[in-house]
Amino acid sequence: MMGCFMSKLFSKDVAPSCKYCAVGRLTADGEGVLCEKRGVMLPDSSCRKFRYDPLKRVPARQSVDTAFTESDFSLEEP
Repeated sequence: MMGCFMSKLFSKDVAPSCKYCAVGRLTADGEGVLCEKRGVMLPDSSCRKFRYDPLKRVPARQSVDTAFTESDFSLEEP
């Protein structure tokens, strides 16, 4: 089960984007990428020097069902 999750998160088949590149660093305001090879780039652009860095990727938040009742937290069986 863990292998399937990890393969989705760290897949090498990610569309090239400067915000995921190992060569660039995101600016403080988040509106640009400081690339060592090409200078200032847009986060969604890419070039031939793109190298995927899986640690720069931020997973999307999952929605949580908040419709709980008091019985959901009770230790007694219904």
